[in-house]
Amino acid sequence: MIRFANPHFLWLFLLYVPLIVWYIMRHKNNNPTLQVSSTMPFAKMGNSWKLYLKHFMFAVKLAAIGCLIIIICRPQTYDSWSTTETEGTDIVLAVDVSTSMLAKDFEPDRFNAAKEVALKFVAGRETDNIGVVIFAGESFTQVPLTLDKAVLMNYIQDIKIGTLQDGTAIGDGIATSINRIKNGKAKSKSIILLTDGSNNTGVVAPLTAAEIAKEYGIKIYTIGVGSNGSAKYPVGVNYYGKIEYQVLPVVIDETTLRQIANVTGGKYFRATNKRVLQDVFAEIDKLEKTRMDVMNFSNAEDDYLPWAIALLALVLLDLVVRYTMLRNIP
Repeated sequence: MIRFANPHFLWLFLLYVPLIVWYIMRHKNNNPTLQVSSTMPFAKMGNSWKLYLKHFMFAVKLAAIGCLIIIICRPQTYDSWSTTETEGTDIVLAVDVSTSMLAKDFEPDRFNAAKEVALKFVAGRETDNIGVVIFAGESFTQVPLTLDKAVLMNYIQDIKIGTLQDGTAIGDGIATSINRIKNGKAKSKSIILLTDGSNNTGVVAPLTAAEIAKEYGIKIYTIGVGSNGSAKYPVGVNYYGKIEYQVLPVVIDETTLRQIANVTGGKYFRATNKRVLQDVFAEIDKLEKTRMDVMNFSNAEDDYLPWAIALLALVLLDLVVRYTMLRNIP
């Protein structure tokens, strides 16, 4: 849709009236004359094509003036606020960003594998409100609930290990997620919790947070990320600034994660590889969806370039014709 930032300049088109009147009056009695005894030999002669070309070039000049007026009015393309009805659900991804997520039993590691699957999941959820919470020794809202998938995916890509105090505060991560999702309009509200350890710090106990989620009708899908057996865990940084790894047993508090899921009506998954992670997100697709009104808005942008190109073309046409076909010879 097109609108003008300065529509009052459209009054300049009234200049056409005096210009057209001036042109008619100027050419009304501007024909050359020759006195002869009889005009019969010239009766069948028509007007020269140059006469019609002169009139056409006047129309070209008017069109060039019109283009200039349009440019002054600043034409803009825009999309205003619009409301569309769609189906969706509210989801918060609660991601563990403790240093143990750098373990090498996933390729390239647990953390980046989880981000890769999360990005694919978000890209396919066009009508869902999705937010992101990160937690380690404390919790933090990375992205509040949003329908803007481009912004969401950019933030997920920017998540890094080490941004929070180290540790695993699962209860705090759930509590922060609840605060972000509890006021959502969708009937179906879910938290997808990815962690590779057990709760060892924080203010809120995991099962207490699960009971609070239950009160708000929020389902929690818990994912224990890590292979069975042992894995290479980061244990420090060497003299050259590189992370050193040591093979250690994989320990995940599956009992607590399963209890959290059961209390809220969700499910627990043990993700030993990427495929299981993908299966978890596929399960979310089966959730009940709610019809919601979504507000859309796009900003206005100046769109005068086509008019500027047209103005340039008309001016060049006028110059070419004036100095070739309509050139005055002294």
